[in-house]
Amino acid sequence: YILKQLGGQADLHKVFKIMYFADQKHLLRFGSTISSDTYIAMANGPVPSITYDILKALRGEGLLIDKKANFEPYFKLEKRSIVSGIMDPDLDWLSKSEIQVLNEAIYENKDLDFTSLTAKSHDLAWDKALSNGEMDIMNIAKAGGADDDMLRYIGFNIENSFSKLG
Repeated sequence: YILKQLGGQADLHKVFKIMYFADQKHLLRFGSTISSDTYIAMANGPVPSITYDILKALRGEGLLIDKKANFEPYFKLEKRSIVSGIMDPDLDWLSKSEIQVLNEAIYENKDLDFTSLTAKSHDLAWDKALSNGEMDIMNIAKAGGADDDMLRYIGFNIENSFSKLG
């Protein structure tokens, strides 16, 4: 969806930052992220771990290399860091709230350059994470301005999802 809204292609950095800000906005408003991805605090800002692994597979690298053929109908990688969407996004997978938040994050960040996106994403959650370490979901919410009630709600949602696993 993000790629389609950006004209069909974009650099990984821009896509990753738009994903981060969309996930953060959705977390603040609705208590959950859109992607369910885990963000890693890398040098140039948050990087969605699973999404990055998928795109690395298109390069013939990483943990999901054996799944490369599964991703090729959807994405194409050029010059190692430009990703293109091959198929139109299936909007049945996105709720109205997710589309709204994605559109806001795209609008707010599409024209920012690499340096500006990096600086903007170096927020409290990024600062508190170890270098190349997982960013805490509660810190992502705090960095976005979540109040105490929303933080409790997010914590409750996290607790419930873990209790369903065990």
